[in-house]
Amino acid sequence: YGRMIVTNKRFGKILSPKRLAGMERAFNKRGLFVILFGRQVLGIRSQVLLMAGVMKMPSRTFFLSDAVAALITVAIMTGAGYVGGNNLKILRQHISRGNAAVLILLAALFVIYIAFRYLRLRHEKTVPPDVAE
Repeated sequence: YGRMIVTNKRFGKILSPKRLAGMERAFNKRGLFVILFGRQVLGIRSQVLLMAGVMKMPSRTFFLSDAVAALITVAIMTGAGYVGGNNLKILRQHISRGNAAVLILLAALFVIYIAFRYLRLRHEKTVPPDVAE
């Protein structure tokens, strides 16, 4: 397909012409680093891999950079699992505190929203129609 992949209905949703142009500029400047970085980012992973094919990146270069990126991902995930597993009790405490803070914040925002609507409706009733315009 090459650059015409964006005209395909299925792949056009993944890689729009606008995003293709931006990624093409990035690939021309730093192809290997785009693969290394893009493999780590969930939202653009599939687009970067498609872009490597569209830009006709040599397969050896692609597989090498993708393998290095996969090793980085595995190291990060293994490290996070190790740290998280050893500190599970502490993590649970932080999560429960975070849940309480989020609930309090949502309740406060709801009260502010209701107060704002009440004051606005009250103001609209007290202002004569010719002044409001």
